[in-house]
Amino acid sequence: MSNDQRHTTASGDDAPGDAGRRRFLVGGSLMVSFAIVPGAAALAQTTTEAGTFNASAPKLPGSLKTTPLLDAWIKIEPDGSVSACTGKAELGTGVRTALLQLAAEELDLSPDAIDLITADTGATPNEGYTAGSHTMADSGTAILNAAAQVRALLVASAASQLGVDASILTTRDGAIVAADGRRVTYGEAVRHANLHRNAQPDAPKKAPARYAVIGRTLPRVDIPGKVTGGTSYVQDLRLPGMLHARVVRPPAYGATLASVDTARVEALPGVVEVVRHGSYLAVAADDEWRAIVAMRELMLAAQWQAGPPLPDPATIHDVLMSLPAQEIAVADRHASTAAPATTLRARYSKPYLTHGSIGPSCAVAHLDNGMMTVWTHTQGVYPLRAGLAELLSMPRDKVRCVHIEGSGCYGHNGADDVAADAALIARELPGRPVRVQLMREQEHLWEPFGPAMTVDASASLDADGTIVDWRYELWSNTHNNRIENAGRLLPAQLLEHPFTPAPPTPIPMPEGGGDRNSIPLYRTPNLHVQHHFLPDMPIRVSAMRSLGAHMNVFAIESFIDELAGAAHADPVAFRIKHLDDPRALDVIRTTARQFDWQPRAARVVKTGTRPRGTGFAFAQYKNLMAYLAIAMEVTVMRDTGEVRIERVVAAVDCGQIVNPDGVRNQIEGGILQTSSWTLFEETRFDKERITSADWSTYPIMRFSSVPKRVDVMLIDRPGLPFLGVGEAAQGPAAAALANAICDATGVRVRELPLLAAKSKNALKA
Repeated sequence: MSNDQRHTTASGDDAPGDAGRRRFLVGGSLMVSFAIVPGAAALAQTTTEAGTFNASAPKLPGSLKTTPLLDAWIKIEPDGSVSACTGKAELGTGVRTALLQLAAEELDLSPDAIDLITADTGATPNEGYTAGSHTMADSGTAILNAAAQVRALLVASAASQLGVDASILTTRDGAIVAADGRRVTYGEAVRHANLHRNAQPDAPKKAPARYAVIGRTLPRVDIPGKVTGGTSYVQDLRLPGMLHARVVRPPAYGATLASVDTARVEALPGVVEVVRHGSYLAVAADDEWRAIVAMRELMLAAQWQAGPPLPDPATIHDVLMSLPAQEIAVADRHASTAAPATTLRARYSKPYLTHGSIGPSCAVAHLDNGMMTVWTHTQGVYPLRAGLAELLSMPRDKVRCVHIEGSGCYGHNGADDVAADAALIARELPGRPVRVQLMREQEHLWEPFGPAMTVDASASLDADGTIVDWRYELWSNTHNNRIENAGRLLPAQLLEHPFTPAPPTPIPMPEGGGDRNSIPLYRTPNLHVQHHFLPDMPIRVSAMRSLGAHMNVFAIESFIDELAGAAHADPVAFRIKHLDDPRALDVIRTTARQFDWQPRAARVVKTGTRPRGTGFAFAQYKNLMAYLAIAMEVTVMRDTGEVRIERVVAAVDCGQIVNPDGVRNQIEGGILQTSSWTLFEETRFDKERITSADWSTYPIMRFSSVPKRVDVMLIDRPGLPFLGVGEAAQGPAAAALANAICDATGVRVRELPLLAAKSKNALKA
């Protein structure tokens, strides 16, 4: 594989007043269709390595609050080349295209004239983790505002050079143009402009009516390589002289290595090194297949001492609810209301979920002249750098983490662990790049799973069918075991002197973790929401797409349907009756209209072997990001319990839309992924170990189960803030599906997955 190498260091003599800009140097970049080579000092940051942001400029928009320097985001070289930088990573959401559009809009350039550098501790701002649908709201806002201010500085520089007033100059195609045709290129203008300065609050930007790039569907820049077999993922990365390595994981949680005879493995063809450190085992070879063969022999040679047992999976929710809890009162308000006429109570639950990345996690590490560079699909290059530096006992400025997209994942899968594997093995083989890819069973068995959760809900209606009281309790482990220290990395826990993981802590609201989206947006005069945060984790867990919002919206929106039934009200009308937010009402009414929702005051008993039903759900992600309403129609096959999704209609309001097709991609993808979670997915284990080791034991949605039709309606809000859309569909899609099944069959399934054996039998009845 050829690698296009490009260096983006400053060049040319410093012009007067330009020395400050020249102090901001960016290292070289190896291009694998994106920039990635080791080389320069990392930028000074105003955030902690764990991703906790300390705003140094709180009045600035987006991530300018934490990194206010303009040239941290937009770089113009004397030759006219333009780069935009983001601390966020492309995870398959299409944000590289959208961020390019933002920079191009304010710089009056074509997006393909800009090089976007993403998530590199040697070249980009520290924006913590790419998570929580924050990329557009934080990084996009920073790039948009920085680009506008950089353009203004370039125009001012050109005005001085041309001896004209800046107000009469225009910008296009990388040049500033006067009315008489004289022009100054951006490269010429930047020689007399200091971009190494802090952004200013409330600086002018283009009016949305003038947008030429924002709001247009542009082809995603990451797609061509993916559909043609080109270099797209870290799994594709090949470096000169690279070795291949494989690791041997323990057979179960807590197992320790009793003995291993490595002589036979060391004698195998192509084996370069066997690494043993406590219970950590790995082997490196000159060829990938030879590494796999050696790994299998090493597995056979290893003898393990069993660890403690796991809980009984049949009673796991009872076990979780019995664990010591940190009590968090999420919401508590009281008001005088009419006397309750009806009270409903319900319990909902979800199992552990596996990320199930299509491509097992992979990383490449290279220790060269005392500098450790790791190419990784982590969602947080700066936190990972801190964890690796601690693991390796190296200074942080001697560790560089460069993001390259991985083949599948939203959340905390094995990406950070395998980066630690690669770094540990590369430390033993200085001068040689080392590539490590997990095997399928290692990915499935050892990743941090999405936590199991239990919810108890109760609510009361008055005689008019209005909600007067709402009580909601949830039990959940942490949804964030991302890398706060070396001990959060699995390989660090296997060493002879293991590192201790940082203790789990709740994520404060309004973002929330397990309690994300636990407060309903509906009008509820009496409201109590309690989060029983469980620090003890019988199963290794961490972040999965939308965190607790998937479960909480599923429970709330299922319960709203149950309340609507008790009130003899149409589910859509019942929601509208209890909402005040006009944007929430817009997405609900748009969805109902496009779906041709037929109002119903009571459930009609359906007969036949293939009854159809419709379901509805709504949420605003985190109660502060994108609004989404969704309607589904399903057919239930009574003879088999199979569920077919006939059609889906959704409406989304995510503020100003940058790339319409990109927004649709995210909603469509979220609907499909959540339908898979909701119908099929469940991490399985017994009292000894995780047992869902492959696709046969962890089934996911097949093409035969994909909805026959999905329509996504976009509500654009020009000029309003970007509201993250990547996780907006997770909760509403789950609830709409459950509500549709109930409408079709009369069976209310409250335990996920909906097609588990017990529930499936109920649907057959």
